[in-house]
Amino acid sequence: MSDILLEICAGSVTSCLAAQEGGAHRIELCDNLLEGGTTPSYGQIAVARERLWIGLNVIIRPRGGDFLYTDLEYEVMQRDIIACKKLGVNGVVIGILTANGYIDVPRCKALVELASPMQVTFHRAFDVAQNPLKALEDVIATGCNRLLSSGQAATASEGAAMLKTLQAAAADRLIIMPGAGVRSNNIAELIATTGCKEFHTSARLPFASKMRHCNPNVHMGIPGQDEYALVETNAELVKEIITKASI
Repeated sequence: MSDILLEICAGSVTSCLAAQEGGAHRIELCDNLLEGGTTPSYGQIAVARERLWIGLNVIIRPRGGDFLYTDLEYEVMQRDIIACKKLGVNGVVIGILTANGYIDVPRCKALVELASPMQVTFHRAFDVAQNPLKALEDVIATGCNRLLSSGQAATASEGAAMLKTLQAAAADRLIIMPGAGVRSNNIAELIATTGCKEFHTSARLPFASKMRHCNPNVHMGIPGQDEYALVETNAELVKEIITKASI
């Protein structure tokens, strides 16, 4: 199974470097992972590109929430793709749906053309689209190189049967990359069940803040969340997943 490729979803440059140290083959750089990932800052992308020797893909998602975008948001996505191209990024990650829950083929195809020669992955907007097999054909029609999916389930393990179906239907027209809940204890089974060769995970662990002064009475984000705890990709977890994928 040495031909298995592991992509790490990284929420910071620190996580990018930990993923690289752990032996990851490619990074998907995002901000705001608690919202499913949004476009990171220009600075994060630039520093990541300078420090990484492995592949770097960047999510192009102007906000959290649904995947139905206004003309203004679509313009932002176009500008972000151009910026990524100028920075030497290897690929971008996109996903736009119509109000009825179908793949927005014209808009996505235009973004794929704008991104060329960078590779383009269609992200998990697919997992909330109608009719997965039609959605697959629509993603292929956009010209995307890869589809990140949990098989329209909460996790890739729960969606393994659909992922196998998608893999068979896509054949060599598109790479199917399972993601969501991919761990060292299930990746070997996912490989065997789905027949896929690329997998996506964050391999993150929390670690304590180095702040010596904390004010527990002030909250900047989600109530109840420990705002002094950081969650980053762990190099040892990445190594463990790769090891299990090779057995």
